[in-house]
Amino acid sequence: MRVAVAGASGNIGSLTMAALRRHGHDPVPLSRSHGVDLVAGRGLDEALTGVDVVVDAISAPPADREATAAYFAAATGNLLRAERDAGVRHHVLLSIVEVHRIAGTAHYSGKREQERLVSAGDVPWTIVPVTQFFDFALTVATWTARDGTAYLAPLLIQPIAPADVAEVLAEVAGGPPQGRHRDVAGPDRQDLVDMARRTHRALGREMRLVPTWESILGPDMAGNVLLPGPDARTAPTTFDDWLAAQEAEQARAR
Repeated sequence: MRVAVAGASGNIGSLTMAALRRHGHDPVPLSRSHGVDLVAGRGLDEALTGVDVVVDAISAPPADREATAAYFAAATGNLLRAERDAGVRHHVLLSIVEVHRIAGTAHYSGKREQERLVSAGDVPWTIVPVTQFFDFALTVATWTARDGTAYLAPLLIQPIAPADVAEVLAEVAGGPPQGRHRDVAGPDRQDLVDMARRTHRALGREMRLVPTWESILGPDMAGNVLLPGPDARTAPTTFDDWLAAQEAEQARAR
């Protein structure tokens, strides 16, 4: 099956390309580095020739809520129009667990707009909501770091390995449209601050971490709101497994 991947040069996109090959599909990259500009709509018609399924794993450059939503709306709108014209039979969207329950970050606003467009569009679809990735704690610490100190909200999450996300997306792409897929999460619940502490230690980095609800992630994310539903699909890779792989990669790089 010929499967196009929007955001193919990103972390999840590149892993999904590899997973699709392992599943026996013919992946087609949709990214600027391959001559496709989703926001401008350039190169899409040619790239989608003969494509059966599109997996949308795009991200957006840092911006405020309105700009992020506009970015996702433009990219998704162009993609859906081109898919309809090319006869694509299935649009698979990577989304976020509980994205409609909380305000979240600007990225959440963009994902909500994507879901709205996809669910109202002409192309049969599957939305795959996943929990935060294992590197989320490090990312948030990087966003908030000032003079060797990072400020993180003490969130309870059930994070997932990016490679496991890619495997699920490749599997879903090979099947029929499902509408909204059940939540997908990692096997264990984690505290965001502890995750950041352990990740910095594994990478050999020094960072003072301050738990606070005055961080960029607010109290609307407190409690269980970021956790998957009771019927969630659980991916196999543990946070400990992922950390060990990060440590091994650091050792090889020395």
